[in-house]
Amino acid sequence: MKRLIFITAAFLSQAAFAEGSFTVKTGVDYTTGTYGTDTTTEITAIPLIGTYETGNWTFKASIPYVRITGSDNVVAGVGAVRRTTTTVRTDSGLGDLVTSATYSFMIDPKSQFGIDVTGKVKWGTADSDRGLGTGENDFWVLIDPYTRIGNVTWFGGIGFGMLGSSATLPLKDVYSANAGLSFKLDQQSSAGAMLDYRSRSTDTGFAQRELTGFYTRTLGGGYKLQAYATKGFADGSPDWGGGLNIAYSY
Repeated sequence: MKRLIFITAAFLSQAAFAEGSFTVKTGVDYTTGTYGTDTTTEITAIPLIGTYETGNWTFKASIPYVRITGSDNVVAGVGAVRRTTTTVRTDSGLGDLVTSATYSFMIDPKSQFGIDVTGKVKWGTADSDRGLGTGENDFWVLIDPYTRIGNVTWFGGIGFGMLGSSATLPLKDVYSANAGLSFKLDQQSSAGAMLDYRSRSTDTGFAQRELTGFYTRTLGGGYKLQAYATKGFADGSPDWGGGLNIAYSY
């Protein structure tokens, strides 16, 4: 899920939708991997995302339907949190509600260099007993600079997350970083790639490192289609994943 949300943010920071617009987005996100355990875990998420953009502000809310099959040591949105004996299970239900507010600073309109500053809250609405979430609230601060040179937009970012912790699932604060580019193929489509890193959230967990490639095409009539594929390079990440989503702006 984090790939879908991040790529969406990257395109919004490039003013992909008109000022004062409301956008709804849905699709499917699939990942599979062992996450450092001896069992393959598959996670499928169908998100519903609403975004409102006005002036320099972007407000967003999202909630997914999640189905997870695999190790009970793997928590959706976090990865493996323990290295103990694995029990295989299948669970499904609503995931965590995530809300955010982003302010875009356009430092140099001529070069299209800017910085997005985002405050994000993950509300612990998912059922932690079924591994659909941690059951706790998380708070994030994200800083994402970007610049456009010719047909290429370069973007990156750093983040700090204060994860909600409990006696049954003690989590610690995490750091994140990303870097990537988007190349405008023509007036309707673009493609790109990004690297993503997040430090481990538990003493017995793993860091996350992923490479994602994506393709976006404007369909007309306010619709936009996006597809992406991901390869993980750490035990905290899925071995691979991918997704497809469609957005409508009005």
